[in-house]
Amino acid sequence: QVQLVESGGGLVQAGGSLRLSCAASGRTFRYMGWFRQAPGKERVFVAGISWSGGNAYYADSAKGRFTISRDNARNTVYLQMNSLKPEDTAVYYCAARNDRGTAYHPNAYDYWGQGTQVTVSS
Repeated sequence: QVQLVESGGGLVQAGGSLRLSCAASGRTFRYMGWFRQAPGKERVFVAGISWSGGNAYYADSAKGRFTISRDNARNTVYLQMNSLKPEDTAVYYCAARNDRGTAYHPNAYDYWGQGTQVTVSS
């Protein structure tokens, strides 16, 4: 019933931009977030946003460069990524949770997308 589908990843040069999209189906969620995972590393929080879109949170690595937004009419969350760096290279995952409030650990989320690859070249 529930499905999250990411899109928008690709290969860009350092300093470039990408906009990721996550389309949800089946239901809406109180809180949604973006995580990323590089090969051999843990999955880490990037950004999260509440139902209203009024509360957004960012990892230190993302703050000032990334912007998360939400369009509830389309049941879609976005991640605008600017000034990309090679260390941003990872698979980016959309995640959703039923509970209120910001959560930074992957185990707090109930549903996950399949991931979209972002590669930033030097």
